[in-house]
Amino acid sequence: MISAERSQSQSPRSPGAAAGAPFLSICVTDPVKMGTGVQSYISYRVITKTNLPEFEGAEKIVIRRYSDFEWLHDRLAEKYKGIFIPPLPEKNAVEKFRFSKEFIELRRQALDLFINRLASHPELKQSEDLRTFLQADEEKMDRARSYETGIFKKPGDFIQMFKDVQSKVSDVVLGKEKPVEESTPEYEKLKHYIFELENHLAEAQKQAFRLVKRHRELGQSLVDFGKAIKLLGACEGDSLEKVFSEVGSKSEMLSIKLQREADNLLFNFEEPLKDYVRAVQSIKATMLDRANAFRQHFDLDQERKYKELNLEKMKFMNPEKFTESETEFSELKAASEEATKRYEHIVSVMNEELARFQEQKTADIGLAFHEFAKGQAKLAKDIADAWRSVLPKLEACSSS
Repeated sequence: MISAERSQSQSPRSPGAAAGAPFLSICVTDPVKMGTGVQSYISYRVITKTNLPEFEGAEKIVIRRYSDFEWLHDRLAEKYKGIFIPPLPEKNAVEKFRFSKEFIELRRQALDLFINRLASHPELKQSEDLRTFLQADEEKMDRARSYETGIFKKPGDFIQMFKDVQSKVSDVVLGKEKPVEESTPEYEKLKHYIFELENHLAEAQKQAFRLVKRHRELGQSLVDFGKAIKLLGACEGDSLEKVFSEVGSKSEMLSIKLQREADNLLFNFEEPLKDYVRAVQSIKATMLDRANAFRQHFDLDQERKYKELNLEKMKFMNPEKFTESETEFSELKAASEEATKRYEHIVSVMNEELARFQEQKTADIGLAFHEFAKGQAKLAKDIADAWRSVLPKLEACSSS
């Protein structure tokens, strides 16, 4: 049984336009396999309901595929430095599982959570790219995806960037240049926390996966046991046949409950933990942006200081070149100030994002463990009730 309970309970959707309050509600639904062979993929209906004036209407339905979600994620990551862009589910899957009902539902649920996190974010929900994703027809969406944007506009840009990185790496290896890193106590504490969180979440998710597997294995074992005990009873005949048949039926009934609880664990416990493992990867990507911004700020500031000293000397030693150098210094100073602003902006935004992340993580992980405990308590009661109900008949057989 495939459940969509988590998607309904954890998607941060607006409840509605109560008393005219602004709202943006999005639902990713109806996955359909399109195409054949290696060209096949899953499409989804994305339904948007809103009363926000910047949208084209109160309701819009579009068809999207995974690569469209990926386009939106990458566009936002490029434009909104410092913000933790919600994670997407993994792109690749083992071929034989790629179109299984379970995989498709897990992906649909993760995509629904992704898009609703964007819709609940105070800045990301105002993105023009989000509106394009939610409203554009398929032809316009295809054009948007194929349109060359960002730093990789031409193959030559990529080649040049690769050469620059290669040169930087060589300088570091040869000792010509040491990598500059931000090392304030606050940032060191943040890095330590994020890496610790990633390790502990990954371990918790791994153990949750094992729990799902064990529930399914035990469920299958109970089915096999139920069939075997019924055959044994039929062989014995008399009173044992009836009692063993009931024991076999209870085993088969409990097997169904175990399989249902395995699905519940997968969707409402393991998957939320996996989602936060992915979320930490998003935070680490933002930390990389911050590190790059810091290096650029640091390098330009150092160069500015060096050029400023040279400019003072040139004023007296080489007046002819002073005016030209002064213009170059002004441009460098402006670039340095811009780099500093960019770095400080990322730091400020990250601090706000961390507070949001902690609050959302507490709510989501708390709900996941609540679902886990509730499911386990119900399963334990069902198991105890089932076996308790056959005890009197088994005791009667054993004493006769």
